[in-house]
Amino acid sequence: MDDFNQNIRIYGTNWCSDCTRSKAFLDNHEIEYSWFNIELDPELQKYVRKINNGKQIVPTIIFSDNSVLVEPSNQQLAAKLNIPINN
Repeated sequence: MDDFNQNIRIYGTNWCSDCTRSKAFLDNHEIEYSWFNIELDPELQKYVRKINNGKQIVPTIIFSDNSVLVEPSNQQLAAKLNIPINN
């Protein structure tokens, strides 16, 4: 993958099914990312709330171009990363 994909940061929780799905999608496409469990750090919780206008919504995914996807579908992730997917 290109450098664009190397700096993906996922902010989420271990109990979040959308977080698990998003990580699995990236894993299945061999895309590297950094995982941040916001339950372990109040500062990360604050950061996620700041990004999401006061709401603690996960997964919040930040890309190397500083764009953000919140609770993205696999189709949205694929579009962002230029990955062809079969419907």
